[in-house]
Amino acid sequence: MDKKLRDQFNRSFTQEKYDTYMQKIEALHPGALDFRNAETPVFVPRAFKEKMLSACDEIIEVITDPHFMELTQNSIPKDMNVPGEDAHTQFLVFDFGVCQNAAGELEPQLIEMQGFPTLFGFQVYHSQLTAEYAALPASYSPYLNGYNKESYTQLLKEIIVGNLNAENVILLEIFPEQQKTRIDFYCTETLLGIKTVCLTKVKADGKNLYYENAGKKTAIKRIYNRVIFDDLQKQENLPPIIDLSKEYDVEWAPHPNWFNRISKFTLPFIQHQCVPETYFLNEIKQAVNLNEFVLKPLFSFAGMGVVIDVQQSDIDAIKDPENWILQKKVNYAPVIETPNEPAKAEIRLFYFWKNEWQKPVGVLNLARLSKGKMIGTRYNKDKDWVGGSVAFFEM
Repeated sequence: MDKKLRDQFNRSFTQEKYDTYMQKIEALHPGALDFRNAETPVFVPRAFKEKMLSACDEIIEVITDPHFMELTQNSIPKDMNVPGEDAHTQFLVFDFGVCQNAAGELEPQLIEMQGFPTLFGFQVYHSQLTAEYAALPASYSPYLNGYNKESYTQLLKEIIVGNLNAENVILLEIFPEQQKTRIDFYCTETLLGIKTVCLTKVKADGKNLYYENAGKKTAIKRIYNRVIFDDLQKQENLPPIIDLSKEYDVEWAPHPNWFNRISKFTLPFIQHQCVPETYFLNEIKQAVNLNEFVLKPLFSFAGMGVVIDVQQSDIDAIKDPENWILQKKVNYAPVIETPNEPAKAEIRLFYFWKNEWQKPVGVLNLARLSKGKMIGTRYNKDKDWVGGSVAFFEM
C-alpha cells in the first residue's frame, strides 16, 4: 500500500531470499508450519492505520456498553454455554479488508471480529523475521500503541500466566498436534513457559482440574483457551472429556462464551462507515438485492459455510435463519503488486484487555493475502504471493 516501500521490496525480491526466510520460519518448530506464508508483508501508511484504529474505538464503545451482555444474551447456543463467565474477554481481534470505496479511495472494512485468541505467540517471531527479511525501515512497526517485542511479550505473560506458576497454566486445545495453527501453540510455550494440553487429557476431581505433567498430577488454575466449541462438536469418535457444563475452580483467558458474544453475532448492532451493513437473516423485513450480500452462518469459523454468490434458493433452504446473517459485500482492492496478478489483503488487529483496564488496547497484528474470491487456503490453491503475512505500520 505504501508505493515507495512496495516498489523497493519488489525490486529487491529474489526466490533465494524468500527460501532463506522460509527456512528460518520453519526452523522455529520444524514440521509445525501448516499454512502458506506469503512472499511479502503489507506496508501500511499511517492514515490507513488510523482509520482502522478509529473504527476499532467505536466498535469497542459497543462492547464496553453496560447493556452489551444483555444485547448478546442470545449469541451463545445452550449447548455451548459454559459456567463461570467473567466480565469481559481478555482478547479481541478485528479483521479488516483493504477495500476501495465508491470514490476509488482505499478504506478498511470490518469483515469479522472475535473475542478469542489468534496467533499471538507465532507473530512475535514471525514479525521479527519478516522485518529482517524485508529490510524494514525504523519508521515502521508491526506493533501498535508503542508496544514492541519485549513489552508485548510481558503483557501477554501478565494476562495468561499472571502471578501463577507456569505449570498451573495450560494452553487448551482439542488434538493440538493436528491443528493447522499448532506452530502458534509451540511458540506460545516458548514465550510463556506453559504447556499445551489436549482437552481429552484434562481430568476433574470435584471442582478441581488437573493434567499429567511429566508424570506428575498437576493442578490447573488458569486456562488459555484455544478450543473452538463449534470445532469440538464436529469431532467424531471423541474420547471422554470433562463436563464443560459444570463450573470448575479455574480461571479462563478468555472464557469460552466470549467466542460467541464478540463474533459475527455482534455485527448487526454496529453502525459505522467501516462496518458493512449486516442483518440477522430472520429479522429482514424487506427485499434486499442478494447480489450485494454474502450469507454467513453465525456459528462457524475459518470461512466455513459462507455463500458468496447468494441465490434465493440458498435462503429458502435454511431451516434456522436466526443463526445466519447477510453481510453486504465489500470491494477488496487488489493493491499488493506482485510479479503476476496483484493480491488482496486482510489485516487482523490484536487487542489485549487486562482485568484492571477499562477497555482493550491494540498491540500487534497479522495479515493475510489472497488472489481468490475469499481469504483462505482453498481459494488460493496453486497461487503465489498469498497466505499468512504481517502488516508493518508507519509510525
